[in-house]
This record gives sequence, structure tokens and C-alpha cells, in this order.
Amino acid sequence: MATAETHFTLPLPQFDKPVKLLIVVAPYYRDIADNLIAGARAVAAACGAAVDLVEVPGALEVPTAIAMAERLAEYDGYVALGCVIRGETTHYDTVCNDSSRAISLLGLQGACIGNGILTVENRAQAEVRADPGGQDKGGGAAAAALHLVALSRRWAGKTKGIGFRA
Repeated sequence: MATAETHFTLPLPQFDKPVKLLIVVAPYYRDIADNLIAGARAVAAACGAAVDLVEVPGALEVPTAIAMAERLAEYDGYVALGCVIRGETTHYDTVCNDSSRAISLLGLQGACIGNGILTVENRAQAEVRADPGGQDKGGGAAAAALHLVALSRRWAGKTKGIGFRA
């Protein structure tokens, strides 16, 4: 049982320059989304990060909005939030896999994204994971984005060349 295990959590990074995050949320289940947002905002505030919020219709639109913001806006990192609860059809698998894959691909291209899109079997699981006083997956996603921003800043401007020695 996962709740009986202990997990190590990295301390939040510290920044010497301001950080601006964009939270992109699919509020299909409004109460779950609101809890995820609250957790993400609290963690961002603990690091002194500024936060903007945009809503999109569903989990499949979250990575599209992040990709648009990465191209057109000035954000250091992104927090992807939403909830997909298994239903009676295979649509659940499509939404979970495709949203996660798209977010991963954006990350591999350099976007600093914390993925807090819950993929659960039922509402009870979602409520526990979204609770800012419980598992706080929204806060965890914000922390992940902030850690990636810190890494990006640490490695900014460093190049390895193209393999030739001078």
C-alpha cells in the first residue's frame, strides 16, 4: 500500500532572480482542480515565484496550451494540472497516455514542466491526491517545475561544442 511507504522529497530550490510560472489546468472536476491549484500556488509562493493561471477544456489541451505559452509568452516553468478518472471506455487510456506523452516531449525540448495531471480509478483516489493537506500532487507538480527551472538556470549558457577539440 503506497500510503505506508515513506518518500524523500527534495527541499525546495532557492532563487536569486524572480521566477514566473504558468499553471495550466483542466477544471473538468472543479473541486479536484481547485485543490490542485491551491497546492501549486502554495509551493510557488514558498519559493517566491509569481504565478499566472489559465484554464483549458480538458487534459488533452493542457500540453497544447503549454506549448503555445513556451513559444509566445515569457514563463520560466509550467505546472500541468487536471484529473482523469477511469470510465467505461478506453478513452481514459487515450487521454492519460497522450497528455502525459505530450508533456514529456515538451520537457525533452527544454520546457520546465511539473506534471500534476491525476490519472486515477475513482473520485476517492483523486480527492486524496489533490488534497493540499494530504498527498498534495498540485504542490508536488509545482515543486517539480521549480526544480527544473533551477537546473535550467544552473546550466544556462553552458555548451559542450560539437565534438571537436580546439
